[in-house]
Amino acid sequence: MNNPALPSHEQCEQARLARDARFDGLFFTAVRSTGIYCRPVCPAPPPRRDNVSYYPTAAAAAAAGYRPCLRCRPELSPDDANYMQDHTLHRALALLDEGILQDQPAAALAGAMQLSARQLQRLFVARLGATPAQLHATRRLLLAKQLLTETHLPVTEVALAAGFNSLRRFNDAFLAGCGMPPSALRKRHGTVAGGEPVLRLAYRPPLDFPAMLGFLRKRAIPGIERIDADSYQRVIVTDGRASLIRVSADPKRPELRLQLGTTDARAIPAIVGKVRRVFDLDADLATVHACLGHEPLLARGIARRPGLRIPGGWDGFEVAARAVLGQQVSVAAATTLARRLVDRFGQSLADQPDGLDRQFPTPDVLAEAPLESIGLPRTRAATLRAVARACSEGRLQFSRAQTLEQFVHQATALPGIGPWTAHYMALRALGMPDAFPAGDLVLQQVLGEGQRLGERATEARSQAWRPWRAYAVLHLWHMAADRNEEPAQ
Repeated sequence: MNNPALPSHEQCEQARLARDARFDGLFFTAVRSTGIYCRPVCPAPPPRRDNVSYYPTAAAAAAAGYRPCLRCRPELSPDDANYMQDHTLHRALALLDEGILQDQPAAALAGAMQLSARQLQRLFVARLGATPAQLHATRRLLLAKQLLTETHLPVTEVALAAGFNSLRRFNDAFLAGCGMPPSALRKRHGTVAGGEPVLRLAYRPPLDFPAMLGFLRKRAIPGIERIDADSYQRVIVTDGRASLIRVSADPKRPELRLQLGTTDARAIPAIVGKVRRVFDLDADLATVHACLGHEPLLARGIARRPGLRIPGGWDGFEVAARAVLGQQVSVAAATTLARRLVDRFGQSLADQPDGLDRQFPTPDVLAEAPLESIGLPRTRAATLRAVARACSEGRLQFSRAQTLEQFVHQATALPGIGPWTAHYMALRALGMPDAFPAGDLVLQQVLGEGQRLGERATEARSQAWRPWRAYAVLHLWHMAADRNEEPAQ
């Protein structure tokens, strides 16, 4: 199959024969003799070349009539973040992630994109090999397949997590898509141990998990997050119900392990999506490095830390508030202010362990709060209230279905929010790979290699790194940390 979204045929051949994990999720191998589609890392004996077809997505293979492999489990594949370079496709995929097709027809997605249904379908088929509805359906079934395999959740709850309100419809869809009923798959994999569910979250290596934890640890919100040497813990609240999650690295496979607390099954897709964004698990660092590596300074940074990724934030408003608290102060001082903010205005959560028993204050609460009482200067308190009010009124949104330019325009319209703060929010709250706070003093000093560059010169220097400038920011910040120059925020 010839598709512009695929690596070349020879690259696909070499990757599947080598079981190269760097290509996981970038294509899928379909075997005509078995009717099965697989990941490039499938441990099964490789089929003959003339018996194989390649597809850009699992949905494309499913649309062609293939079923997911039970050995390599396509549901574990990371997504292809390279689609973010196509603004229209990225926006449509972000709306899909946010659940637009859960209760609405594909026409609703086309309307939100200001495209005709035919234009949208043509775009998806050309780039992804499947229609929006087919992509949505495949994602639901693969999530259900993972939950049936890795957890002891009842089939009814698995159906709810996958977005089915009818058990009969779920059983019919699963049988059609996977070739067996849900109960048969569960019996095939045996009994899963009880206790809190633990899900496997795959990524394309490398991932510098210790560096990611180190960055997040310095910026953790007291009372809400706890980050130690090998894990990330957080209290989350879903529909008024608090629970804990824990994320750690699998020592043997390129995967993280997500331990879910007691939570509504319907919240699982959103939780998984947020964890993947916080740890940037869908990044294709080979593509990023191919772009950034032409800059000698960044090439040295990549050689030293090849697994650096964008450290995200759990909630957009949290990141925005934390960014305002950190204006013109050190990371440690901003953390102190965050602790006071949560203690003074956050909600206490019953039956949660000490240190993970608070809920971050809502925009409605902070919009009218006397923030000066926690030691914020009057102007910064006014800025945080303005940000909270804008979030409450919908004037500042953290949907990933917007461009970097749109978000920066929204943010900088608020008093006290300049381009630096807006780009920092875009980098951490939205994971926008081209976010670049050119006014950052540390970036200017590192790029100047002894002499500070001006903002315009810094911005001009960064143009060759588009659309992956956020990754350059992380490398430059870590270089500064190596010199004991603390990055902002």
